[in-house]
Amino acid sequence: MNELENKIAVVVGAGCIGTGLGNGRATAITFAREGATVICADIDTESATATAEMIRGEGNDASVLTLDITDESHVADAVRTILHQHGRIDVLDNNVGIAAVGGVTDVDPADWQRVFKVNLDGAFNTMRHVIPAMVANGGGSIVNISSVASIRWSGVAYAGYYASKAALNHLSRTTAAEFADRGVRVNAVLPGLIKTPMVESVAGITDAYSSTDIEQMWSKRDAQVPMGRMGESWDVAHAALFLASDRAKYITGAELVVDGGISLGMGRAS
Repeated sequence: MNELENKIAVVVGAGCIGTGLGNGRATAITFAREGATVICADIDTESATATAEMIRGEGNDASVLTLDITDESHVADAVRTILHQHGRIDVLDNNVGIAAVGGVTDVDPADWQRVFKVNLDGAFNTMRHVIPAMVANGGGSIVNISSVASIRWSGVAYAGYYASKAALNHLSRTTAAEFADRGVRVNAVLPGLIKTPMVESVAGITDAYSSTDIEQMWSKRDAQVPMGRMGESWDVAHAALFLASDRAKYITGAELVVDGGISLGMGRAS
């Protein structure tokens, strides 16, 4: 339908752990299918390149940008590079998130700081340098990928993840309010339990679910969801596409929950 025809879209976190399909990769592919020129930004150049090659393999337009979002000077340089090459940025999708298992009393303070640096500071850095360019161009759309864990207990202790994503929600709201009159929309997507390679890679995740292996953990996560299954990366990508597109032109400061009903707090009858 070409929802993003002729748009310049930066997808931060466009790579993926391993060879699977994470939310960022699915979003980059979806944006490109809808007509956007996609800059696949990731700290993992090889993985971002793999995403760009998938996009080009479908006949769409993509480039690769190595980006460390925790380094503000690196982000500033990257934004200048994009503007030099493309002249503007219409869409920014912040699709980065890491987690460390542990509650307030047992999480390693270094892990707490690392999670905040990536999940919150990273979005702050990208928005800080992209928004002026959007304002100068008459507006744009920012989609921050948060989590339903920002508003609900998920059953597993991830103190840093919960708190950093909750902070990202409010950063999104307040930034939306600040720049609404200058044409910059800022919204958040709150995925629930999504089956992605990132989840599988979290140290201690199977133990946190009292599972003996990854397949048993997937089954337990499926059972947590009222709809009876985890979501797919495409579910997150389609939500991000809506908020990025002109179909959401009167929506800003919103939190779009994509969770199969898990945040309703209603388990399935056994």
